[in-house]
Amino acid sequence: MDCLRISACENSGNDTDSSLAHEGTWVYIDSALFPLHLFGMNQHIFCFGHGYSCDYLAHALHLQGGWRVSGTTRDEEKKIRMAENGVTPYLFDSLTPLPDLLHTMRDVTHLLISTPPDDQGDPAFLTHAPEIVHLPNLQWVGYLSTTGVYGDRDGAEVDESAELRPSSKRGSRRVKAEEQWLSLFHSAQLPVHIFRLAGIYGPGRSALDSVRAGVARRINKPGHAFGRIHVEDIVHVLTASMRNPQPGQIYNVCDDEPAPSHKVIEYASELLERPAPPLVNFDEADLAPITRSFYMDNRRTKNTKIKDQLGVQLKYPNYRKGLEGCLAAEDHALKIFRLT
Repeated sequence: MDCLRISACENSGNDTDSSLAHEGTWVYIDSALFPLHLFGMNQHIFCFGHGYSCDYLAHALHLQGGWRVSGTTRDEEKKIRMAENGVTPYLFDSLTPLPDLLHTMRDVTHLLISTPPDDQGDPAFLTHAPEIVHLPNLQWVGYLSTTGVYGDRDGAEVDESAELRPSSKRGSRRVKAEEQWLSLFHSAQLPVHIFRLAGIYGPGRSALDSVRAGVARRINKPGHAFGRIHVEDIVHVLTASMRNPQPGQIYNVCDDEPAPSHKVIEYASELLERPAPPLVNFDEADLAPITRSFYMDNRRTKNTKIKDQLGVQLKYPNYRKGLEGCLAAEDHALKIFRLT
């Protein structure tokens, strides 16, 4: 039997039968109302572009219990790894749409989009928007964007109300993708939320890894700072939004302390008890064009809204706490590995 729609029924003295009235999620099947836990599930999240951040989110939701997780990848090997980690995998890209999306996602309650956009915008939107707006059980939609949509502000602060002035093709593509998903909020009341992420790091993807690999460089551009966010704190923000949906809202997701990249490399070297790479002035550094482009934007992104509206308390409010957390996670993983 297909799930037709979901309602949240609470014990609030309404007309709901008292035998059914407790807080929870319910599903209509053939015009009858049933609690989802009878079917061995409570919530189902589908992630377009199941990458690093989605891996961490899936792990957190599985630990929480009551969640099914599905996601897409473009890679057959990643598809196998996803299945091994309890994620139902699907192949998807702009040339490989999902077959029969309305059936595949008929019981999806939460949708997260993390696919990289191209010049035309977001591939999930371009391929499946007409079907997504008709998903019967959708309670929450999140789109992972970037703080790069703000462009260069010469070091000034920006919040979510700031004009979007991207200075790179990457940023312009994200602006277009944001507009596409928000258009469905305005036209079809799709419960869309936009999350503008700073530079993502975490275990296996931090300055510690570049220092160990011998590829870290300390580039000094006076007055310049990067924003960043630990992957666990991304998960905290997303799950806080899922608990307290505010459709149409936009959130900056970054830590409390924008910092020069050379300071981050210096502290990573200190934690690893290795000499820091020499400091090189930006104007004298031989950088690849894509690396140099990241230094063109300089801004301080404010994260007040995730704290005030979602009640988020960052586990890693600055790069020092974050790198220490990465090192502790690595040590913990090594201990587990030695025990197996």
